[in-house]
Amino acid sequence: MAVPIWAWAAFAAFVVAVLSLDLFVLHRHAKAVSLREAATWSAVWVVAGLAFGGLLWLWRGGEVAQSYLAGYLIEKTLSVDNVFIYALIFSMFAIPARYQHRVLMLGIAGALAMRAVFVAAGAALLDSFHLTVYAFGALLLVTAVKVLRGGTHPGPRPPAPARAVLRFLPATTAFHGQRFLAREDGRWVATPLLAVLLVIEATDVIFAVDSIPAIFAVTTDTFVVLTSNVFALLGMRALYFLLAGAALRLRYLQPGLGVILLGVAAKMLLTDVYPIPVWASLGFTVAVLVVVVAGSLVTPVKKAGVAHQDNPSHTADRRPATAAAEPDRPAVSRR
Repeated sequence: MAVPIWAWAAFAAFVVAVLSLDLFVLHRHAKAVSLREAATWSAVWVVAGLAFGGLLWLWRGGEVAQSYLAGYLIEKTLSVDNVFIYALIFSMFAIPARYQHRVLMLGIAGALAMRAVFVAAGAALLDSFHLTVYAFGALLLVTAVKVLRGGTHPGPRPPAPARAVLRFLPATTAFHGQRFLAREDGRWVATPLLAVLLVIEATDVIFAVDSIPAIFAVTTDTFVVLTSNVFALLGMRALYFLLAGAALRLRYLQPGLGVILLGVAAKMLLTDVYPIPVWASLGFTVAVLVVVVAGSLVTPVKKAGVAHQDNPSHTADRRPATAAAEPDRPAVSRR
């Protein structure tokens, strides 16, 4: 069933409206996101994502809705892995908590655009070259083995494009509110927020290489693939502020991600041998998540593993109360 153009336009308008509301109305001024606010918005986005699945069920039937839900759960699980990297990036650049929201939202906006390109390219490749499904499956298999062996994504070292931009554009180590560019001594300079944004955008490309093949293992419906990605990404900002510390306690999260990736890799590699039904993929993903959460809750975490603060997103803004009215101090050394 072809998706009409009005559905694509309506969904795009919804995404633009949500991003605009968040950036220019709800979080127009810099402030640290409280745990309560993060929990509320996380719940809102989960409900919105599930509600959209209900709309798909009414509009296009149960099989499409199941594909969407399976893809949404996979993307949502993979997004938890992103939380660790974002916390590391903000810690490395010592970004105050009150500025992290703006950087994350712009980073997510850029990620949405990149995911759309990746989805279109992936759909075109799968439609034109059937063997692409095996290439995607092999990529996921390698990634799954790496995750199970304890490997992670590359560290947040400023990528070549970021270093090139900052080489031509003078950088400052001082913050200028939420601005990414500022004028100092009559010239434009890049603030630390611009460097962090460039690093986040680069890491989002790496995450997309893992997540897009994973969702294509569930369905090749581009509307389902893109919408499941979008809802997972839109909820990632709240998820970061909610789980940046709590995720450290999910000690079995990484092996759980590896097992889920193994499952979707097997589904792709067996596509011409035994097509695994969508309900089986959905049930497998839910079962792994239940085991991961339950196992993490009943198994005590070693003290050495929880030496971090409960919310790393706030560790970069530890100032005495008397310093609250002082201007931002230099936080990042020139790179």
